[in-house]
Amino acid sequence: MDQSLLVRVAERLAGPPSYAPASAGGSILALAATHYGSDAYEPESKTFDPTAAALFEALVESAFLVANADGDFDAREREVFEHVVLAACGKTVAERQIRALIADLEDLLREDGLDQRVRMVARSVERPDQAREVLRVAALLAHASGGVSAAELGLLEKLAVELGLGPETVTEALGEAELCLAG
Repeated sequence: MDQSLLVRVAERLAGPPSYAPASAGGSILALAATHYGSDAYEPESKTFDPTAAALFEALVESAFLVANADGDFDAREREVFEHVVLAACGKTVAERQIRALIADLEDLLREDGLDQRVRMVARSVERPDQAREVLRVAALLAHASGGVSAAELGLLEKLAVELGLGPETVTEALGEAELCLAG
């Protein structure tokens, strides 16, 4: 896998989308990650926000589901996925946390199936900007794995429907990912 592509994808995931206002300091993924970080679950922590933590999990799960859309998520894909998510979070989430989250997501996918997991992701998203970010994150990680397959595109479209977004939002997310690839 092209290392420079992975760096570009991680940087785009950490930064605001191209359509965000100029004042946006980072991506929703990066901001939610600060609430999911390694010390966030400490009882005395003032940074823990359960809603933000659930949003972080939904953002990661959306990309995880797209990566699994074709039924094949091998060890190399998992390693790339972990690396990109960790880099995008700016080290606010520990590697062990990402690995544990992915293991949980694998179990949930096996138990519930793809369609149910898509519905569960949508339930964790409260605002339209968060819904657009879910699609952007999923599209960027789909492109990082060698382009968007028909199965991945179908899953992005299902996510958009469950999130209450139109098909133009999928096109927008894919355009954002293509901008990243253009370098």
